[in-house]
This record gives sequence, C-alpha cells and structure tokens, in this order.
Amino acid sequence: MSKYDIIVLGSGPGGYVAAIRASQLGFKTAIVEKENLGGVCLNWGCIPTKALLKSAQVFEYLKHAEDYGLTVKDVDKDFDAVVKRSRNVADGMSKGVQFLMKKNKIDVIEGYGKLKTGKKIDVDGKEYSADHIIIATGARSRELPSLPQDGKKVIGYREALNLPEVPKKMIVVGSGAIGVEFAYFYNSMGADVTIVEYLPNVVPVEDVDVSKQLEKSFKKSGIKIMTSAEVTSVDTSGNGVKATVKTSKGEEVLEADIILSAVGIKTNIEGIGLEDVGIAVDRDKILVNDYYQTNIPGYYAIGDVTPGQALAHVASAEGILCVEKIAGQHVEALDYGNIPGCTYCSPEIASVGLTEKQAKEKGYDIKVGKFPFSASGKASASGAKDGFVKVIFDAKYGEWLGCHMIGAGVTDMIAEAVLGRKLETTGHEVLKAVHPHPTMSEAVMEAVAAAYDEVIHL
Repeated sequence: MSKYDIIVLGSGPGGYVAAIRASQLGFKTAIVEKENLGGVCLNWGCIPTKALLKSAQVFEYLKHAEDYGLTVKDVDKDFDAVVKRSRNVADGMSKGVQFLMKKNKIDVIEGYGKLKTGKKIDVDGKEYSADHIIIATGARSRELPSLPQDGKKVIGYREALNLPEVPKKMIVVGSGAIGVEFAYFYNSMGADVTIVEYLPNVVPVEDVDVSKQLEKSFKKSGIKIMTSAEVTSVDTSGNGVKATVKTSKGEEVLEADIILSAVGIKTNIEGIGLEDVGIAVDRDKILVNDYYQTNIPGYYAIGDVTPGQALAHVASAEGILCVEKIAGQHVEALDYGNIPGCTYCSPEIASVGLTEKQAKEKGYDIKVGKFPFSASGKASASGAKDGFVKVIFDAKYGEWLGCHMIGAGVTDMIAEAVLGRKLETTGHEVLKAVHPHPTMSEAVMEAVAAAYDEVIHL
C-alpha cells in the first residue's frame, strides 16, 4: 500500500490547487482523478465556455463593424471551428495542470476513488493511505423530474459545449450564470433563444437593477425571456422537443430543437464512500467547519461539495486554506460575504457583497450610487454603453456594503471592490483614490461620487 501525507480526491480548481499548495509546504502528495485533470472547470465549464463566448464576441464585433467605420464583407461563422477552438483551449489548460503536477512532484493516480475507514482510498481495487484526505469531487448538472436529460434533445452544459450544429430554436431553462452565458452564445451564433426562469427576475441572485438591465439588453439582442415561469413537462417524441410552460396566464407550449437545462448543480457525493466512513452530509453537502474538517478526523472537504458558493475561485481559496491549516499555519476563516460572482454573457455581470434589498433588510441606513456607462467616455469610444456600476455604502460609517456591475469588461473590474472591502475601506477613501481616465474602471469612482452627491460627469 502506498502511503502519503495528503491525498486529494478530485482534480478540479479546488483539488489541484490544494495538491500544489500541499506540495509547496513539503507534504508528500497524491491526487486521484477519474477523468481529466482540471475537473469540470477546465474541461467542461469555466474555461471552454469563455472560449466560446470570446468567439461570439468577435463575431458580434464583425457583424457590427460598420459601427466603427469599418467595412467587412461576407461575415460568417464556422461553428465546428468555434467548438474546436474551445476544446483546444480546454485541452491546453488540462495539459498545463499535468505539467504543474510533475513540476510539484505530485503523484497522479488515475481511476475512480472511494473513501475507506482508517484514512484510506481505494482506486479501482488498489489501496492508498494518507494522514489527511481531502474530498474535492465537485458537482454536475442537476436534473429536474419534469426535465429529464437525454443528452440529445434535453441537454446539460457538457452537451451544450459540443453540439454538432447551431439549433434553429433553443429553450434555456434557468437564468443563472450557465443559462445566460449559453443563451448569449447561441443567440449570437444565430439561434432563436427563449429563456424560461422560475423566479420573477433573470440572474435572480443579482441586484434587481442588474437583472432588469440584463433583461433589457437581452431583449434588444432578440432573446425572448419568460420569468415567473415553470417547465412542467417535455415531449421529445417528435422531430424536436415541446415544453409545456406554466405561467400566471396559464399554460403555453413552446417548440424547439433543443432544451438546455441550466437549473443548478448536483454534488458528486454518491458512491465515494461517505457512508462507509461516516462522514456527515446535509442537503446534498458535506458538513465541514471553518477549516474544512469533516466530522471524521483526517477527512476534509472543499469546493462544490461543501455549503459555500459553488465557484472555482472559492474552491481554490478553500483548498489553500485547508492545507495551510493542516500545516499548522495561522489562517483566517474565509469571508463568504466578500466573494465576487462573475457572469460572462454580454453585457458581463460582476458583483460582491450585499444587494440594495439585502442591505435594507439587514437594517442599514444606506447611501446608493449608480453611474451608467452611457456617461463614460471610454464606454462611448468602445461602443459599449450598456450597463452601469452601482455601489452601496453604510451611511453611518462609510462601510462598502456592496458593488454591482453590468457592462463590458466588468468581470475584470470587480476585484477593486473585493480588495477595498477586504481592507475595510470607506466611500471617501475610494472617492479620493485617483482613477485613470479614460477607463471603464473610473465608473467605480463616479458611482461612489454619486452616492455622496459629488458626481461630476452625470
């Protein structure tokens, strides 16, 4: 039996990052992976979807070249090439993780891992032991009873990355990040897209102003949106698929070539031996403390299988924190109230902290500032005037409670708010920090100025 200090089960952005940090700290480390290094994020999620979305963005630019005084004739897409580029990007990233494993002298054990008592893992019949075992098995597309996936007419995100052709009509069920990103992509590729959202607003976790702006932008692009709507059944017996949608006005039948089910994720906790070891689970999540220790000593869990936000950067942060705690370092528990969320449709969405509604519900007396990109010189020059930056401050102490952005490139801008909140900066400090002009990022300063009735360019 091979013996290690740390074995990580799963090689997604939580698992492989934890393994690298463990190796850096001098632990003899192994990682178990049943499929591809990098997990869903690198192979079927974050990275390949961004490659698809970049192709869509370039295609949109070319179609609107005249807006920039340019003439481009006979613009068309090669959908096979678009998908192939996405897969190549994902393959390259997975190979990058392979290199990092070798560089950090981490043993990669290929196969299906199952936890055993006594801090052991069985991988396809061979046993390995470790002083510490970290569970990082991630999640997959969730299936609803009314929306069973057959992989052909009713699909999840994996199939959506690899379709042989652009469907003429597509229904996207669910308007979280996955739903709206694919809705934007396939709409830009020429599909007739309808989004069906159960809640009253699209991207329902976002500030309501952001939701309304995205709906407005999407409708302008030709995407149909049905909110407060539920798919109650699907019929795949014909050439395409028919979805029965229940709304406040009654039932409606929508027809399409394909339905993309984007109704959330299901954790990968079945069949990995949790019951055999006695690890506590509640509502599909492994229960852990602030340092990702389970109820059984020597077993830890990070990433999507735990109750925190199911985001790649959260999994990575948890993995590092978990390993550093094992190493005896002094570490602070992760602040889940200061985790940025990013959605990469067009316009992009980025946010951190409390929404305006949440701040009011918590009893804060607030100052709210909003600066539209239509008033931004850089946005006008770039032809990207949709959207805004919205900031929320505690009126009493100036604490930065929340920041919500929708527009071009905002996923690269949100880090300012995350860092500012981490450093407990106040509204006046942000306002007096000189921002470069002309940039999209100066809209953050302008929004803060608006909150304090000092806005110049609005």
